Amino acid sequence: MNKIVAKEYFSEKVVKFVVEAPLIAKARKAGHFVIVRVGEKGERIPLTIAAADVKAGTITLVVQAVGKSSSKLCALNPGDYITDVVGPLGRATHIEKFGTVVCCGGGAPLLPIVAAMKEAGNRVITVLAARTKELIILEKQMREYSDEVIIMTDDGSYGNKGLVTQGVESVINREKVDLCVTIGPAVMMKFVSLLTRKYDIPTVASLNTIMVDGTGMCGACRITVGGKTRFVCIDGPEFDAHQVDFDEMLMRLSSYKDLESK
Repeated sequence: MNKIVAKEYFSEKVVKFVVEAPLIAKARKAGHFVIVRVGEKGERIPLTIAAADVKAGTITLVVQAVGKSSSKLCALNPGDYITDVVGPLGRATHIEKFGTVVCCGGGAPLLPIVAAMKEAGNRVITVLAARTKELIILEKQMREYSDEVIIMTDDGSYGNKGLVTQGVESVINREKVDLCVTIGPAVMMKFVSLLTRKYDIPTVASLNTIMVDGTGMCGACRITVGGKTRFVCIDGPEFDAHQVDFDEMLMRLSSYKDLESK
């Protein structure tokens, strides 16, 4: 069991937890995730490790309450224990000096990659996107590691009005982009991929699929990449976005929507 040492609300349904997990903190790299479980019969939830403090022996997780299990997790408080936190899982992000890297999407999964890309000597332009101002999170932290941060909101309540693809294309139209990294809802990553394919820009998508055991045994997280079956938990979570069958992924992600809303 892992103790929650701090909790912070980014919005009504988005919560940041700092959790005791010394071994995970020591081994974690950008792109790694954990699987958490609340209760002995709880659902396994994959969460990207947003940050780690090796000295304190803690990891940071950001959770959005979207269904029964994630809402149950968000209801926990400092001093409470998470039944299981397993990780780090997945393959770490491939980090090197590419040149100019556009990191787009939103939320905690993007932050460790932005930081690692900047530390490797890249020019990092971060495009944060959300429906409204209230859903833009970790902006201050993103600015610490980015050469530039562009904010896009659907309703225009903050930054520029428009979609993430418009923010990315504005960068492409003014300077050479060597790599794009996209993290967020599958439909968003699909359209970012379509955009960057048009400009022949290598693109990495970090996928968050249906996941159960996180070890490749159950096959729940299977996707099609380049016409071949891959497992997000052991082969990913990051893949060449231009090779991912996003339509298949979107169809599978919608399988349990009715149950999640109960």
